Amino acid sequence: MFDRTLPARRRDAREQATLPATPSLSERFSPPKPRGAMLEVEFAQLSDVGKVRPHNEDYLGWVDPVTPERTRSHGWLFALADGVGGQLQGEVASQTAVESICAGFRDAAREEPLTSLLQKLVQRANASVFEAALSAGTHGAGMATTLVVCGLRYDRAVVAHVGDSRCYLIRKGAATILTRDHTLASEHARMGLLSQEEAAEADTRHILSRSLGGGLFVGVDIGDHQVLAGDVLLLCSDGLHGAVSATEIAEVAGAGDDLQAAARKLVELANERDGSDNVSAQLIRIRGVERVGMYRGRPYKLR
Repeated sequence: MFDRTLPARRRDAREQATLPATPSLSERFSPPKPRGAMLEVEFAQLSDVGKVRPHNEDYLGWVDPVTPERTRSHGWLFALADGVGGQLQGEVASQTAVESICAGFRDAAREEPLTSLLQKLVQRANASVFEAALSAGTHGAGMATTLVVCGLRYDRAVVAHVGDSRCYLIRKGAATILTRDHTLASEHARMGLLSQEEAAEADTRHILSRSLGGGLFVGVDIGDHQVLAGDVLLLCSDGLHGAVSATEIAEVAGAGDDLQAAARKLVELANERDGSDNVSAQLIRIRGVERVGMYRGRPYKLR
């Protein structure tokens, strides 16, 4: 278990040199795909160091299918990891996890079911973080990270996660959480030891009950959800969802067509309310889908 309330440790110059420079503010945007693809997606992402921490331990990544054929055979992938604050080399853990996930997705077999694929890739990412910690010796003690991953193919969104980074589905003005926090407070609420209100205020809400890198294997939660044209998905670190409510998330993410502006607004709100942690968000809008069924493992179009 890891307590995320401890202050982040500043790395020395030699350690910093092993990583690419991480700006305090980073932004990415993808325009809509051309009409005719089975799945049409646009996205924006933003990561900010916040007001207190000396460096950014969040790491974000995605895989663009590039061609219509890859859209059908693989789909899109989005991943967000939050290195555990206060532990050694949290930023190494988050980068290692996301890069492992993205590389594995690019190399995946054609039309491998997303549920089994993400389960395998998250376990592989966990092993990569665990091995990186061992290779770092004493500097890698306690290296860990959260991870939330969303794979999109046809009209399905498969979400896998470990830790307390979240995925929301915003539809018709409401935001639904598709993940459950792996924290002590959340576990106590599920066991009936705390109410949801008590869990939201408990000191243990910052203590992870599950994270990547703590052992050779990790428990992964996976959910399969249908997506519709107009839906927006949000992947975010706890620096955002800990300060911005689901109602506010729905209001900001569901307003207008400018995903870049929405991502900036969410990060600004989190920093205004708190700012004690890194803040990261990936916003994905579903522009178009094609409904399919499966027969003997092969997709077919539904009328």
